[in-house]
Amino acid sequence: MSDILCVTNRLLCREDFLTRIQKIAACRPAGIILREKDLPEAEYKALAAQVLNVCREQQVPCMLHTFADAALELHWEAIHLPMPVLRSLSPEQKGKFRVIGASCHSAEEAREAEALGCTYITAGHIFATGCKKGIPGRGLDFLREVCREVSIPVYAIGGISGENIAAVRDAGAKGACVMSGLMTCEDVPGYFRAFSQKEETHGI
Repeated sequence: MSDILCVTNRLLCREDFLTRIQKIAACRPAGIILREKDLPEAEYKALAAQVLNVCREQQVPCMLHTFADAALELHWEAIHLPMPVLRSLSPEQKGKFRVIGASCHSAEEAREAEALGCTYITAGHIFATGCKKGIPGRGLDFLREVCREVSIPVYAIGGISGENIAAVRDAGAKGACVMSGLMTCEDVPGYFRAFSQKEETHGI
């Protein structure tokens, strides 16, 4: 299993979205974060049900995004949350999830996310990326600081590629998140091979 988390954006896909998810899941990523920010909750839930079926078949972890109630209605115990949503959940609500991730943009947020019950976090953005045009990356020193501050797995996000993934791992990250590359590449298995490493890694 890879140490790469796929973050989705179906609007970037050049083929049927579920077909793309099937190709990604077949490569055994560390997990798939279904992040479709433009969808209202009802439409998100309907899409999530389809994506979860694919992930179950491939035995790939899937984290739903933002909509905790929709996740629970789908009897799913893995969620990824923006920090404001994480802060709003009660201990009882959080207790219903086995896996909780959060998007962190500072060491302070990383510490807070761990204290609020997260089992992993994403930290970024690390390098310059088209998703954050004109905004410089926070860099590897930022990533090292976040990894030092928490005991839970940290996945770097933002401009991660096969050329810089080794530096990300050396900084202490468990792995990395990739969005646009996995949504748009022509050869999904080949894209994953660019991130390959000798040691075996495990999912969330």
